Amino acid sequence: MSRPRRLVLVGAGITGLAAAFEWRRRRPDDEIVVLEAGDRIGGKLHRVELAGHWYDTGPEAVLARVPEAVRLVEDLGLADRLVAPATTQASVVLADGRHRLPAGTVLGVPAAADGLEGFLSPAGVARVRAEADLPPLVLHGDVAVGTLLRERLGDEIVDRLVEPLLGGVYAGRADELSLQATMPALAAALPAARSVLAAAAASRDAGARSRGDADGPVFATVADGIGSLPEALVVASGATVRLRTPAHGLRRTAAGFELSIGPAADPELLTADAVLVTAPAQKAARLLTDAAPGAVEPLQGIPYASMAVVAMAFPAQDVDAGSGLLVPPVAGRLVKGVTVSSAKWPHLAAEGGPVLVRSSVGRFRDESELQRSDDDLTAAVVADVAELLGLDRPEPLQTRLVRWGGGLPQYLVGHQGRVDAVRAAVSEVPGLAIAGAAFRGVGVPACIRDAQHAVESLL
Repeated sequence: MSRPRRLVLVGAGITGLAAAFEWRRRRPDDEIVVLEAGDRIGGKLHRVELAGHWYDTGPEAVLARVPEAVRLVEDLGLADRLVAPATTQASVVLADGRHRLPAGTVLGVPAAADGLEGFLSPAGVARVRAEADLPPLVLHGDVAVGTLLRERLGDEIVDRLVEPLLGGVYAGRADELSLQATMPALAAALPAARSVLAAAAASRDAGARSRGDADGPVFATVADGIGSLPEALVVASGATVRLRTPAHGLRRTAAGFELSIGPAADPELLTADAVLVTAPAQKAARLLTDAAPGAVEPLQGIPYASMAVVAMAFPAQDVDAGSGLLVPPVAGRLVKGVTVSSAKWPHLAAEGGPVLVRSSVGRFRDESELQRSDDDLTAAVVADVAELLGLDRPEPLQTRLVRWGGGLPQYLVGHQGRVDAVRAAVSEVPGLAIAGAAFRGVGVPACIRDAQHAVESLL
């Protein structure tokens, strides 16, 4: 550990670049090489120019009540660029119109039936309230979020509230997503609470106590876009980034590791003292075939959903939609959500300025709409958004479409077991680690946290 070493990072997304930054802070004399198969850094962090603003088409906010992302922004010297939202009041689009999101839920799971009147039918509210009279809940292993909640709280709470929230985070479906992996706090509270409502109340209250700043903003962004962080991390880490350089072979040697990189027909060999793999699960599985064969099968068991984001600038006009709209599948719409960015973020708002909006399309196992051409998909999204927002001037000034093929890992039932198996196999190989959105959370703070844990394990 005393001599200079070479760390090779596979993948230039937020996980890999945050790991490079953390490694540099701890080992200032080491060589850091980042291999990226694509033609740019950042992974799913991406920004475009829209109506004179930097505008995110990947993650557009980070959780401010967990420390990793905000602290990283501060460590990069960008604290003065942090922006809190002007509003986070969103609504759900249902058959009978818009309904404001009820307060105090855990990813849509309520702590009580109070406050659900109007959002659910009277029968739906009664179904939620009746959970207190059901036999105590006992779970044996992991279960799908939708399976549990339909049984305990009824279909309406899943279809109208949980589904649009989980769909926004994972582009997945509540009836397939793992309770343990997507709602770990709720799952942890269930054994003692023995009811869903009580567990939601306990996990919500525990989260507020642990934060100690329940009155602060829930979310934050960066004035130049979350997509500005990758470049800042490369500069601060001093890492050498090699674009269009895939890694397609990894083997352990007596001195460390040897990677086969570049064109498969004419590969280059790169040596390393330590390797951190942050590529998506399927690519990681192929790379680890020889070095950590026990990780291959569980990695292959993590599927991904594809989606697309359309950024739109409309002429200045009044829009009464708060920070945006959530659109569950039962609404029968093309889009699954609309963010009114010029209302949500102060730095994107200007008197008489354009209305800036983004919307996403695509869910796991339901991605047929993504087969349209760019022009057709953009036009369909614009029409859907204009109708949902009730725009008087629906012709956009500018649009940008960004496709995320295989963009979001799906935390299906049993996900935690797959992650544990991957970690166990990789940990048997000294100097090797794996991290990324496929494991302990898809959000930016979770990826940063995973990167920091990986660096800690390697050092």
